[in-house]
Amino acid sequence: MIINLQTLSKTREHLTGGHRLCAGCGAAIVARQVLIAAGDKHVVVTSATGCLEVSTTIFPYTAWKDSFIHSAFENAAATCSGLEVAYNQLKEKGKITDDIVFIAFGGDGGTADIGLQALSGAMERGHKILYVCYNNEAYMNTGVQRSGLTPFGARTTTAPVGKIYQGKKEDKKDLTQIMIAHNIPYVAQSYVGNWKDLIQKVQKALEINGPSFINVLTPCRLGWGYPPEDTMDIGRLAVETCVWPAYEVENGNYRINIKPQPKKPVIEFLKKQGRFKHLLKEENKYIIELIQKNVDQKWKFLKKQEWLSLYPL
Repeated sequence: MIINLQTLSKTREHLTGGHRLCAGCGAAIVARQVLIAAGDKHVVVTSATGCLEVSTTIFPYTAWKDSFIHSAFENAAATCSGLEVAYNQLKEKGKITDDIVFIAFGGDGGTADIGLQALSGAMERGHKILYVCYNNEAYMNTGVQRSGLTPFGARTTTAPVGKIYQGKKEDKKDLTQIMIAHNIPYVAQSYVGNWKDLIQKVQKALEINGPSFINVLTPCRLGWGYPPEDTMDIGRLAVETCVWPAYEVENGNYRINIKPQPKKPVIEFLKKQGRFKHLLKEENKYIIELIQKNVDQKWKFLKKQEWLSLYPL
């Protein structure tokens, strides 16, 4: 697998500059690095409606150098799986000889909410596709509304801060665990801020003969409320505080890729973002304590799963 910068710098670019994504946008970083990991292979990309699609395909222009298909908000995975089936049939008949890679992109709303049914079906059927969720934890493209992956306590336009509510009152879905429950060959969590971790996981996913899924924490400078130059640091802080563990599950076996030493308190991650600014008030510190407790419990669970993978009962 290609893991050094010198070699990667010579790899063909699949996504051009000049698109309309925000300065400091994590989604652009995710898409570029995922496609670089595919090397010189031809990539067929399907994309759910969202920031990535809207800002890279403003008619009559496109930032995609390979084949790109935008269907609807809810069915990027279904579209990708249909293309994979058609490709296999054409290749069997000798009408196509090229080695083609199929990758679907979707934000958290188009993946875990609106697109969950199509994603689940594609994974269950066993198509050889990679689905990448650029998870910015809200419906950013339509005005920063809360999604099923918006974390507890975060402020959005539909989970406001006031006298009654202090941001989102529900915990987020654990999308990665939902995908693990599908018993597919490869599931991983990665993040913006560590190119090597993401690229290695994409390359591993593309080599697997079956479906794969990578959930990438993708900071959004607009919806999260931080300066655009801090995108990488915010992503790293999520891992250093264990708010977002970097791990992978290959054929049911867990592996934690990064174990922060020491593990930083969650407030180090929260205080950098405007969406959590209200939690810094004295009367809301109990919410931070709840978030810390939840993070610690999930980290303990994850370490136990890794131990059981190494030393099965």
